[in-house]
Amino acid sequence: MRPVPLRMPGRLFTAIATGGGGAEALELLARAEYSRRLACAHAVAEAARDIGGGVAETAGQAWELLAAAHRADPRAVSAVLTHPSAGTALIGLLARLDRVVEGEAGAAGELPVQRFSALAAAAAVRARVPARVRWRLTADLVFLPSLGGADFPGARPGDMAEVVVGADGAARVGVAGRSSVPGPVEVPPEPCAPAGRWRAAHRILVPDTGAPLFLDDIDPLRFPGVPERPLGLTTDDLRWWEATTREACDTLRSHHPVTYAELAAGPRTLVPLDSTGSFSGSSAEAFGSMALSRPRTGRGLALSMAHELQHSKFAALLHLFDLFESGGEERYYAPWRPDPRPLLGLFHGAYAHLGVTDFWNRRRAVERDPEELARAEAQFVRWRTGAREATEVLLTSGRLTPLGQRFARTMLDTLDGLCRLPVPAEARRRGQALAAEHRTEWVRRNGVPQALLI
Repeated sequence: MRPVPLRMPGRLFTAIATGGGGAEALELLARAEYSRRLACAHAVAEAARDIGGGVAETAGQAWELLAAAHRADPRAVSAVLTHPSAGTALIGLLARLDRVVEGEAGAAGELPVQRFSALAAAAAVRARVPARVRWRLTADLVFLPSLGGADFPGARPGDMAEVVVGADGAARVGVAGRSSVPGPVEVPPEPCAPAGRWRAAHRILVPDTGAPLFLDDIDPLRFPGVPERPLGLTTDDLRWWEATTREACDTLRSHHPVTYAELAAGPRTLVPLDSTGSFSGSSAEAFGSMALSRPRTGRGLALSMAHELQHSKFAALLHLFDLFESGGEERYYAPWRPDPRPLLGLFHGAYAHLGVTDFWNRRRAVERDPEELARAEAQFVRWRTGAREATEVLLTSGRLTPLGQRFARTMLDTLDGLCRLPVPAEARRRGQALAAEHRTEWVRRNGVPQALLI
């Protein structure tokens, strides 16, 4: 069970740098993320061994079970480790373990090794490998990443979760040694909808490729920074998400085929946020997921998906290639943020807004309502201007590697082509005014010397 070396063709690297790449790019980046998570899982086992004691024993057993599941069914381990929350779990645990190995005072605390055990148990269930796995609970939910979990009312932190996979492959989850807690729950043979005490992500849509879109409000580690408690979506909430997601996917399929191909290239998870306003986010360690406030419209959700797919691609690419030298203290103006950004944030945002620019460019060709067309034209001007200016700053920063220079230069060439496209004078004026308003407010807020402005 070893990470597989990967090679990215130069033409695909260039395609990604133009803002695209399609299904081929997403599939390769997903394979790369799986290899990275395999390496992280092995690193967790090694770091735990260096610590010794119960931590080493627990992590060692989990690693051996992962290896057994891989021998039985490699796809089962892949399904678990490529699940978005697996990245959150592995990277978080590895960081804690590394601090303990390095002797950082107070780093040991309560090491969340149970997350590693839960990943191994989920792999055993999927691979139908006989096993008995136990770990200490932190809540009254016994959860198997990528599958779901069961409620155990009355269970307390410190109680022992137990997952048993029989010789016939049937599995159940329960809480050991607590007669006052409800009995075990059978694990469905494949991921399915919530039912009874079983909790799982909601399958809200299956795109043309057959790879489903999930809405996950239950996984404790579904997205970094999100509360571990379930969000508790109502039936009306689910209907809204289903209808809006269907509208968004129809929009992408009809008018944004490359983005749609990227979305449909593999299982993808939408994480609903308990927040007002319009917000979306992605995480370098939760590849395959995007966190979103409740979308107002299908088109708005389509734009958020296009935006976050760009961030996901770029984050995965940075796991493969060094595009810039780290360590700089500079902070830069970014036309999409109220605060100064480091070079990493500027690069991420410029690439994401290259995708946003393309989105609005395509909207210009399909909008029939005069007001919506005028808005699309103005947004196109605003974001092509902002993304291009930010990309120019990247290229003059002095911190890009040769490969980073190649990537950013391709971005700039793409944006130059977009900037040459004709736009009605009024829309151009409005788009430029929006950009100027943002810059003025940013300077008022931050008071950064002119030298750091683009």
